[in-house]
Amino acid sequence: MQKKNVTFENSAGEKLAGILDLPLAKPRAYALFAHCFTCSKNLRAATNISRALTDAGFAVLRFDFTGLGQSEGEFADSNFSSNVDDLLVAADFLDEHYEAPALLLGHSLGGTAVLQAAHDIPSAVAVATIGSPADPAHVGHLFAPATEALERDGVAEVNLGGRPFTVKQQFLEDIRKHPMPESLGSLRKAIMILHAPLDDTVELDNASKLFTAAKHPKSFVSLDKADHLMSRTEDSRYAGEVIASWAVRYLPPVEEAATVNVPEGSVLARTDIDSFTTEIQAGPHHLIADEPAGVGGANLGPSPYGLLSAALASCTTMTLKMYASMKKLDLRSVSVNVTHEKVHAEDCADCESEGGKIDTFYRELSFEGDLTDAQQQRLLEIADKCPVHNTLHSEVKVRTKLAS
Repeated sequence: MQKKNVTFENSAGEKLAGILDLPLAKPRAYALFAHCFTCSKNLRAATNISRALTDAGFAVLRFDFTGLGQSEGEFADSNFSSNVDDLLVAADFLDEHYEAPALLLGHSLGGTAVLQAAHDIPSAVAVATIGSPADPAHVGHLFAPATEALERDGVAEVNLGGRPFTVKQQFLEDIRKHPMPESLGSLRKAIMILHAPLDDTVELDNASKLFTAAKHPKSFVSLDKADHLMSRTEDSRYAGEVIASWAVRYLPPVEEAATVNVPEGSVLARTDIDSFTTEIQAGPHHLIADEPAGVGGANLGPSPYGLLSAALASCTTMTLKMYASMKKLDLRSVSVNVTHEKVHAEDCADCESEGGKIDTFYRELSFEGDLTDAQQQRLLEIADKCPVHNTLHSEVKVRTKLAS
């Protein structure tokens, strides 16, 4: 998985901070994630759920709502309506720069917000909620200790999740304006509701109300033993995996790429002009190459020199495996770490070139097995006989022509 830090503006012109999690290959679809009330995009559960989705081929945008995390703005000026608005501008950002989201998902009040926002995101075909209240007003009880101050002054400081937040009366007034069950009945999108029976923050009957109000296709998944914040990794990973498997059913079928017959021993590489990301087909095998983000790449795969180092490392381990098997050595596994750099010729004592830079590969071997010092030394010598090693040390010519 590769992460990209992104920013986009809310309707007030304030910058919202987000993370776009990308799979290694071209995304199956894009998803938009809404975090829980007063949480952030970096909550462990949000990270784990996103990781499960990217493992399944989804690209996921998770961001901080206005006034939270790394996003600009004041939390006191935000409310449920502004959260919904933030989701709409996030969807527009994906649509403009990547691809409109097909999947919406949200945790706790974030789930209630995506249900509301989904009405205005036509690209979304599936919506999933995790531990979400059936009514935004459900969170109103969190402000009970400050009710008197809110009514008197219109503003008060409340403790939410162990942290102080300044809230205004307008927040309470806003959450009463969204009759969620009624609007859910007209959504006309596939809906999955995930909820923990033991959730003591948002009780299970909220899931029942949402499920009853929703129209088919709809699904319910019980998150047994999970708490409201999905603090156990296995719970959040499971939720993400279930959502990914379910959502695929409502996505268009994957278009199979035209079959290219690449004979064994031949390699075909293709790079689009707008990125360094390169699709490689080596015989029947498919790989991705890229460049690091620091040089303008998306870091979705190893660099060309990384692939060359991988060729040397894998050839070395295979060669040592063959030798150990032939000599019946007690070698259970061999690991090779290869790094590459260019060094000045004058700094290389055993190099023939006198000027310029020399490509240097550093190879470090680790053996697992009952081997004598003499056997280990012999394996070090055999490592220098691997075919890729020999190729790198021999005269090499690359002959290029234009394809007919």
